[in-house]
Amino acid sequence: MKKIIAIFTLVTALWAQAVAAQTLTVTTVTRPPFSMVEGGEEDGFSMDLLAALAETQGWEYRVERVERFGDMLAAVTDGTATADLAIANISITAAREAVMDFSQPIFEAGLQIMVPPGDSAGSSVWRAILSPDLLLAIGAALVLLIGGGMLMWLFERRAQPYFDRPVHEAWFPSFWWALNLVVNGGFEERVPRTLLGRLFGVILVVSSLFIVSVFVAKITSVMTVEAISGSVNSVNDLYGKRVGTIEGSTAAAFLDRREIGYDGFGALEPMLQVFEAGEVEAVVFDAPILSHYANTAGREVAQLAGPVFLRENYGIAFPTGSPLVEEVNQALLALREDGTYDRIYREWFGQRR
Repeated sequence: MKKIIAIFTLVTALWAQAVAAQTLTVTTVTRPPFSMVEGGEEDGFSMDLLAALAETQGWEYRVERVERFGDMLAAVTDGTATADLAIANISITAAREAVMDFSQPIFEAGLQIMVPPGDSAGSSVWRAILSPDLLLAIGAALVLLIGGGMLMWLFERRAQPYFDRPVHEAWFPSFWWALNLVVNGGFEERVPRTLLGRLFGVILVVSSLFIVSVFVAKITSVMTVEAISGSVNSVNDLYGKRVGTIEGSTAAAFLDRREIGYDGFGALEPMLQVFEAGEVEAVVFDAPILSHYANTAGREVAQLAGPVFLRENYGIAFPTGSPLVEEVNQALLALREDGTYDRIYREWFGQRR
């Protein structure tokens, strides 16, 4: 037994020396702010974390950057592995765990919805207020109030002191009288005195009940229709909308489970180009990536809608059975303990909550 243990220890030591001596192949995909190229150098949260791991472990490594997320995963998938590890924004899922190994979590994330500017609850209210139907209803109400007030002026200008003024001065007091009649029932001290004025006043009071009801119903219907058809504030608002996401992502799997139709893209850049062109109404994808894009592009291009949902963890992926997993896990714990992980996190995302 002692010989077996000694042989195992020797083999492990020899393997560790071999790993340290060899150049590891790392596959990744462009996913700002986790993995990207800036100024010809590898950059991003995940790539900085990889550099810290390599420094502590004495690794030499080369990065193979692929176009599609699926190609990155295929490089470490059991049976077809061509890379020693993959790193970017790789969500740890049961389906992926079946064909590859993962490190302990390196980042806590989730999914979020991104929409064009103005497509939110607040902007929906403004669109409703400024909609042609509502503006037409408001205009019609003003015309009726001014017309009714001036008609009362015509009846009462010689009998009621309140209306005894020239026409160019009478329009606003008459409008104000009609508005108070509709809203408050009128002024007690300004009761019409002529027969025509009193009859018209009664008609205005009775009809105002109907007019106000119709006006309120019109406002409610316009704002309800606008809210239903215009805004995206949660997952439930995605039904019937043209949604974009990345093929094979956890976001795509989530949309499939919810039976929400979507346009699938092979890479991030084409999806964002289609979004900027206005060809999709919403994008569902990893919250940190959408947040980085929205902050970089500006609120005139995109904004996030609703909270983060479907919380998930990112990890480093390895071919099944890779001896690097345990080594990396121990190194990750050491980076957390000595503050290196927190320093890298703050550089890219600010203070951790």
